[in-house]
Amino acid sequence: MLRRLYDRTLELAGHRHASGWLAGVSFVESSLFPIPPDVMLVPMVLADRARAWRNAFICTIASVLGGLAGYAIGVFLFEQVGLPMLEFYGHAPKFDEFRATYGEWGAWAVFIAGLTPFPYKVITILSGAAGLDILVFTIASVLARGMRFYVVTGLLWYFGEPIREFIERRLGLLFTIGCILLVGGFVLVKFVL
Repeated sequence: MLRRLYDRTLELAGHRHASGWLAGVSFVESSLFPIPPDVMLVPMVLADRARAWRNAFICTIASVLGGLAGYAIGVFLFEQVGLPMLEFYGHAPKFDEFRATYGEWGAWAVFIAGLTPFPYKVITILSGAAGLDILVFTIASVLARGMRFYVVTGLLWYFGEPIREFIERRLGLLFTIGCILLVGGFVLVKFVL
């Protein structure tokens, strides 16, 4: 079933209303959908490099709005929707531990989840359920999702088709390394310098 969903999402990248589908996939991926918008973004950027930055913008805005929908699920529907979703992704048992430290580290959690392969939808729901300040959540989401989609778009725009396979095979690793370097830089500045 997941493979059919992935293939269908990829087909939508070639549709004449692909921008609308891209926005829709970006929105629902941030709160419910298991397939990332990169599946559509990559072929759309390669097919029409003139619209590359527009597509990155669409992904970013729709993803943040979807993240806010996930946040609302956490606030208003955690027991009915959020908890079953956390159970589906295997993260429900860790929620109490997560909630205890989330006030201090919530912005980093949102930022890192927005960049890495960790399911961003889990963090959006948990942010609402844990009561993370909505402004902090929104800023961290805009920065993380923007960075993610604009970096992918920039690489595809500059290098074209040869970078596609490299990115698709190592997307999670690349963003994880980027996050480690970013967090490492902040730790270095705070504790060493």
